[in-house]
Amino acid sequence: MPIHPRLPGRPVLVSAHRCGAGDDRSLENTRPALEAALASGVDFVEVDVRRCADGTLVCFHDERVTLQGRRVRLESLDYAAFAAAAPQHLLFEDVLRLLAGRARAHVDLKLTSLASSYADPASTHEVAVTRLALEHLRPADVIVTTLVDESVRAVRDWADAHGHDILVGLSLGRPVTELPWWRQVAARLSEIRPARRIRASRANLVVAQYTVARLGAASFARRHGIPLLVWTVDSERGLRRWLRPGRAWLVTSNHPDRALAVRDAHRGGRYGIGARWLHPEERVALRPHRVRRRRRTTVARGARARGLRAGRIDP
Repeated sequence: MPIHPRLPGRPVLVSAHRCGAGDDRSLENTRPALEAALASGVDFVEVDVRRCADGTLVCFHDERVTLQGRRVRLESLDYAAFAAAAPQHLLFEDVLRLLAGRARAHVDLKLTSLASSYADPASTHEVAVTRLALEHLRPADVIVTTLVDESVRAVRDWADAHGHDILVGLSLGRPVTELPWWRQVAARLSEIRPARRIRASRANLVVAQYTVARLGAASFARRHGIPLLVWTVDSERGLRRWLRPGRAWLVTSNHPDRALAVRDAHRGGRYGIGARWLHPEERVALRPHRVRRRRRTTVARGARARGLRAGRIDP
């Protein structure tokens, strides 16, 4: 089924964040959470992909893992050591097999490549992850997101060169508390007004944390006709806002069952929203008397202005 970024009346899609683990962090990117998300009928399942030192691709969110009482960087461990430290983990390839024919894959890259690798996109780790995903799923069933501009550009360039029509999103809303205050301000401004970064990275999907989306990223995506993914929305109030048809293309949530219930309520007309979202042009078509009144006012003002210029009417 092809991806339609934004159409009147089309429901907003739902992605199970970190496989839909809810409030239990021990279930993130694990098989029990994944199976529960698939059983709920979710549209996408989001998985965080990292790379072990031996090249094995695993689904794990955090940068470090606890090994013998120490916090160790995952990328410094081979697969055997990582598996011993995180026995509930999932291999990325296993997730792709489980998703085939049941849901789409939302691949969130938690890895980067050496700076010199980006001159040849095909040699990057980001492209290796994308290539593996496309071996198991159709391009229409895969989206790739990342916080790193260079990663977006590498995947987009490779996909275009090989004729793969996939959405690759630049994530906006990274944590900035460890940065000096002036860099925090600069980072947030680049996310609220992301035009330069979107052009440079060639992202064809805007991925925004819900606060950043409200402050400007959503209106940017809407003006430029780019699909909008909002993350991570868990409160019922936030879900009611972002799951309104036409407000976004995709919303990620730790509670996909809750999100799906709110979406169904929108379609049924609860909260005074109605069953179908109307494009502004459709709303105008339903109010022709207002259009005629506005047109008469405009014509009258134009006639008066012309009369003043010609001296036929006293000011």
